[in-house]
Amino acid sequence: MVRIGFDVGGTFTDFTVHDTRSGMLRYYKTPSTPADRSQAIETGLAAIIAEYGVRPEEISFVGHGTTVATNMVIERRGVRMGIVTTRGFRDVLEIGRQTRPALYDYGQVRPPPLAPRALRFEVGGRIDAAGQELEPLDEPAVAAAAEALAAEGVEAVGICFLHSYLRDDHEARAAAIIRARLPDAFVCTSSEVLPEFREFERFSTTAINAYVGPRMAAYMQRLLDRLAGLGITAEPDTIHSNGGLMSVATARGFPVRTCLSGPAAGVVGAAEVARAAGFPDIVTYDVGGTSTDVSLVAEGRPAFATSRLVADYPVRTPMVDVHVIGAGGGSIAWIDDAGALKVGPHSTGADPGPVAYGRGGQEPTLTDANIVLHRLDPVTLLGGRMKVDEAAARRAIEERIARPLGLSVEAAALGIIRIAVANMSRAIRSVSTEKGHDLGRFALFPFGGAGPLHAGAVARECGIRRVLVPQEPGTMCARGILMSDISLDFVRSEIAEATPENWRGIMARFEAMARQGGEWLEASQVEPARRTVHRVIDARYKGQNHEVQVRLPERGDFTLDDFQREFAAAHRREYGYDVPGRAVEVVNARLKAVGRVDRPAARFEGGTSGTPEPRAMRQVHFDAGRIETPIFDRATLSAGATIPGPAILDEMSSTTVVEPGQRVTVDPSGNLIVEIAP
Repeated sequence: MVRIGFDVGGTFTDFTVHDTRSGMLRYYKTPSTPADRSQAIETGLAAIIAEYGVRPEEISFVGHGTTVATNMVIERRGVRMGIVTTRGFRDVLEIGRQTRPALYDYGQVRPPPLAPRALRFEVGGRIDAAGQELEPLDEPAVAAAAEALAAEGVEAVGICFLHSYLRDDHEARAAAIIRARLPDAFVCTSSEVLPEFREFERFSTTAINAYVGPRMAAYMQRLLDRLAGLGITAEPDTIHSNGGLMSVATARGFPVRTCLSGPAAGVVGAAEVARAAGFPDIVTYDVGGTSTDVSLVAEGRPAFATSRLVADYPVRTPMVDVHVIGAGGGSIAWIDDAGALKVGPHSTGADPGPVAYGRGGQEPTLTDANIVLHRLDPVTLLGGRMKVDEAAARRAIEERIARPLGLSVEAAALGIIRIAVANMSRAIRSVSTEKGHDLGRFALFPFGGAGPLHAGAVARECGIRRVLVPQEPGTMCARGILMSDISLDFVRSEIAEATPENWRGIMARFEAMARQGGEWLEASQVEPARRTVHRVIDARYKGQNHEVQVRLPERGDFTLDDFQREFAAAHRREYGYDVPGRAVEVVNARLKAVGRVDRPAARFEGGTSGTPEPRAMRQVHFDAGRIETPIFDRATLSAGATIPGPAILDEMSSTTVVEPGQRVTVDPSGNLIVEIAP
């Protein structure tokens, strides 16, 4: 049978095809189609069926990574939506918290609520902080709010009541009333989307879920229709932000959980490939056409977070901790008002793309700079499938950058790359050294189309000594989808001091969530032998406002004494100290239900043994000047092959640049190990 993972990026849509009988992995890329992302998926799958001889009925699995929901929030392309909330809390979304990203920047403005004030309705009914009903739900007021929202033509409604994470019956009843009056609207409740305390984050996450819900559902339906049109009967699973897979139904109901869909898959795949290669500690470095995504993997385990900002809106959901900056192959080089050269954060994206792609792009980009310097092939990309116009790229850099700054075209292109490398290096330090990690013990794991292109320079800038480049790095996110387990997160919020009297109730929360998780895995047709759960407690010292996470063992008892010991250790790791004897509060109990999948191992055949022979020589510009550089076809290299820099290694999805003074070796699995000179 055949399993296919695909990741829809801003510039390219990437595919990895796994034949489970032969173990063969194949890779494919096609330009993304921003007007309808599902069109590029259909184009790529049709090409795979034709070129690789795959029969549609053989395809048993399709896994899907997407940033559709995130892009809708960034571009404000969601639907007209309303909020129904507890009396007195209409403006929670607008008030937010008394924090500002730039403390002294008075020009900083908070983004407007996704639901305008006129579409936020208050109703009577109140649950207290202990989960007791203080006031019954005012059902006539809910019905009146529904009628008003229907008259306004809303397509989605978010229901956000105070303390509904403790008791959800008011929200459930309100949802039933609203659905009866708005049968075609997307309706979601905060107790389903995020049953956690802290109203602002819960309300914001629910609002985003409602805002993107209808259009995400429409996108998923188009995808299903295109798959059916190709004769593929397997229903696609979607990667969600915690690096697991979920069904179409779950993705439709909770699209907010896909906000880090593609990047999370890349981190999961990178961690698995690096572990197999003997590198448990890595910094993942994913450079696509629009952004650079970096994350830390320590002792084989990706870093996780529970919240982040999406277009300045708080989203709280378990997710792989990925730091994103606007620096990619399509990032535009420009000169600011003070005459300084900048790169990004705005990007040309897939349409029109870099100038050299010949699709109407006029702004010089990072990709154009690499083509002008001949680090990228100045004739074709994607294994010869995409023609490149070097002359157009030179003209754009000369007119927009070189001439205004009084530089040669090559000097301007080198400047563009140096600025981009500096921006990427800052992002890497933000997830590593700024959090107390010594980068000297980590390897850099570059992927994405442009990751290996700049990895040598970035590693040198950050003080990293080794770079691990996987096979076909431009499709790593798609490959990561094939390595992702089926999973879903559950959470129960209830603040309770960790005492012998309360400990039994805290453990009972996990038992209840484990039953829920088991039912979900059963519905997902996961065999009992492949099921497991991961448990985490969010806890804090009494009087603190932020929590640290304590991991529980997958099996066996976990006593209160065990918890106290592990909490103190976690607090020391996070803050550098602990406070013996101080009371500890448990805030959230989290459980991830997991259905394990078989992970494909890349079969490496390699080329013929012996001294590697370049397929061509090319004048390439490095910091030291123009150097005659050998160009290698990566597929012809065998395990153990060693090449001194400078060298260029080409493959379909990416190009690896080995700078002067560096050296690259092919390991037994076909990965490239680049040694960086101190």
